[in-house]
Amino acid sequence: MKFKNIKAIIFDLDGVLTNTSEYHYKAWKMLADELDMHFDRNINEKLRGIPRKESLEIMLGDRVFSEKEKQRLMEVKNNYYVEFLTQMTPKDILPGALELLQELREAGIKIGIGSSSKNAKTVITKLKLESFIDTISDGNSVDNHKPAPDLFLHCAANLDTAPKNAIVVEDAESGVEAALNGGFWVIGLGPVGRVGKAHIVFPSFENIHLRDFINV
Repeated sequence: MKFKNIKAIIFDLDGVLTNTSEYHYKAWKMLADELDMHFDRNINEKLRGIPRKESLEIMLGDRVFSEKEKQRLMEVKNNYYVEFLTQMTPKDILPGALELLQELREAGIKIGIGSSSKNAKTVITKLKLESFIDTISDGNSVDNHKPAPDLFLHCAANLDTAPKNAIVVEDAESGVEAALNGGFWVIGLGPVGRVGKAHIVFPSFENIHLRDFINV
């Protein structure tokens, strides 16, 4: 399958252009340890593509905290995560991603970021990808998060591109669902069991080129 009449591609960030999931895991684990709560990679997998507050509530389970305390806990987790981000360099760009971004630029296809993370701009800066990105829609951009399509629709509007002429690249089930709900073409990165509802699935962008999924 190859897509036609594509004017823009919107990339999720974590797990697509870079892998900050390990930083998220470490930050949540540090918070859980402080609360004397069990937290492992199986629980962390449930947080993939989920906004911070929902992630916290999944982690807390049946434990009850006030809204004020939840806000404090989210801030603690985010501070841990941001500290980990200071370690990022362009070496953390996932294999094949930079080459694909270069191909998109040469082809004149617009490039956006659609990430639930409120730290998306920081990550793009640390990766030195600013020159490739036309717009960023992040966790601060919309009220309704994935699987609602609002984030991707916000990004497409900033790119002045209709969903039918745009591709969303996602590595999370909720992100794939959000893109489909918005009427986008969808590329899923990762196992079929997680992103199999996408129109095209690749294990990663390694050795993947524009000609593999767009008629150019």
